[in-house]
Amino acid sequence: MSETLHICLAQLNPVVGAVKANTDKIIKVWQECANNTDIIVFSEMIICGYPPEDLILKPFFIDLMHEAVERLVQESQTRKPYIFVSCPWRHQDGKIYSALHLIGDGKLQQTSFKHHLPNDGVFDEKRVLSAGPLPAPFAFKGHKIGGLICEDMWHSDVSAHLKAQGADILVCVNGSPFDYLKQNIRQELAQKRAQETGLPILYVNQCGGQDELVFDGGSFATNESGTVIFEAEQFIEDTHITQWTKNDGGHFLCLSENNATFYDKHHAIYQALVTGLRDYVVKNGFSGVLIGMSGGIDSALSAAIATDALGAEAVHCVMMPSQYTSNDSLNDAKACAEALGVRYESIPITASIAAFHDVLSGHFHDSTPQVTFENMQSRARALILMTLSNADGFMVLSTGNKSELAVGYATLYGDMCGGFNALKDVYKTQVYALSKWRNEHKPRHGFGPHGAVIPNNIITKAPTAELKDNQTDQDTLPDYDVLDDILHGLIEQDLGIDELTAKGHGRALIIKIWNMLDLAEYKRRQAPPGVKITPRAFGRDRRYPITNKLRQNLKS
Repeated sequence: MSETLHICLAQLNPVVGAVKANTDKIIKVWQECANNTDIIVFSEMIICGYPPEDLILKPFFIDLMHEAVERLVQESQTRKPYIFVSCPWRHQDGKIYSALHLIGDGKLQQTSFKHHLPNDGVFDEKRVLSAGPLPAPFAFKGHKIGGLICEDMWHSDVSAHLKAQGADILVCVNGSPFDYLKQNIRQELAQKRAQETGLPILYVNQCGGQDELVFDGGSFATNESGTVIFEAEQFIEDTHITQWTKNDGGHFLCLSENNATFYDKHHAIYQALVTGLRDYVVKNGFSGVLIGMSGGIDSALSAAIATDALGAEAVHCVMMPSQYTSNDSLNDAKACAEALGVRYESIPITASIAAFHDVLSGHFHDSTPQVTFENMQSRARALILMTLSNADGFMVLSTGNKSELAVGYATLYGDMCGGFNALKDVYKTQVYALSKWRNEHKPRHGFGPHGAVIPNNIITKAPTAELKDNQTDQDTLPDYDVLDDILHGLIEQDLGIDELTAKGHGRALIIKIWNMLDLAEYKRRQAPPGVKITPRAFGRDRRYPITNKLRQNLKS
């Protein structure tokens, strides 16, 4: 028995469904680490990408998993390191499991299945997978390696069972998505499992964007007391070979040390937005993005994120002024585009609005609601952007924030149109905070310029949609710090009226915001996807019925 193990953690960015390309990635790392390690550990469902969702229901998809594993088994005949790889797997009982395979020496050496299937938030694995039994450790070179698959680390029974079966080290493969409140939770859970079992843990996470999810990597290792002694980089592919040696007491100790540079809260959120947008655009084959540049803070921050994600050459900003557009907005939009170095042009909508008025004049009268004419402007802009998108292949990037989407302060088929929205899960107060942060910092993995990229006037002026004279957001909404605090309570915390009034908010205002939140559900169902950064993003995280009269039980 060797008292030393070299274990390589491979934190990669797979593409869901790209089975051959993902398998090629595995083999490439295998080739690069061939002479320096004993085992390579890849993240959860690395072969198919995570999460595959209902692709699992297709027998053809599962057939591809078996073919890919067989390919890796054949490759292992001539490669020294063993590998841990994960994928959906059809067992002989006919059920589909989330499997962890140990492959080496030309054989599928051993397989275990995920015991705990997540069924909350963005995950509903119980509808497509079967839960496996408590797993046995993997035998390797006289050692027993306990394999955990993501959710299994969140519960104490799996690691305890592996310990009782003689495991002397725990390896956890993960597809754990980012939210800004989760950064420390993983390490805290790993610390608990290590302290409970007295075993060190190697935690390997996926990185990259997949639809609305961002996987932030941040793989790490702990000692047997749960102290983190090794950390990989966040948000990018990262491969490290770690050395583990048994001490006199029989415990594995990690002799490798690496501490990745810490991301503060705003840097982590900003980098997540950049990563999510970049991978959505690149993985779906778009040439770049189109942004309606209004001179306001949302479109300015969206343009900054897009530039950092894709580079200035892949960002096209279009100002579409109306009779209500101020000179400040015209100047600020142009200044922001110039600071970012992106393509910028102005296409007025005055003639378009006049044409719509001419065509529809017989349907307008003195009592026609003002919002009719406001929304017409927004939809005219959407038509221009979508036409340009068809013409040049760039994807329209919607720019509405979470606060606006929450209360319906957005126009369906107008400013809500687009293929993706980087700010979908970002509250307005966070938009301001991130804009200030970006003016003082360049993200670690961004292609944009150094220095301030959002004119200070955009940050300091009163927010307005400029759809009528002298309009501001606060004509119909409370100050954003108040609004966001109420929304956070209603959305992320599921607080009731009494709990929110205890925080200092007026009962009538809470009920008003709750009503606006419920009434806008039909709009959010038709909104483009966007990066998830909170524990309760709109979409699969929060599923409310459109037809919903619960609010009728509220008493003012």
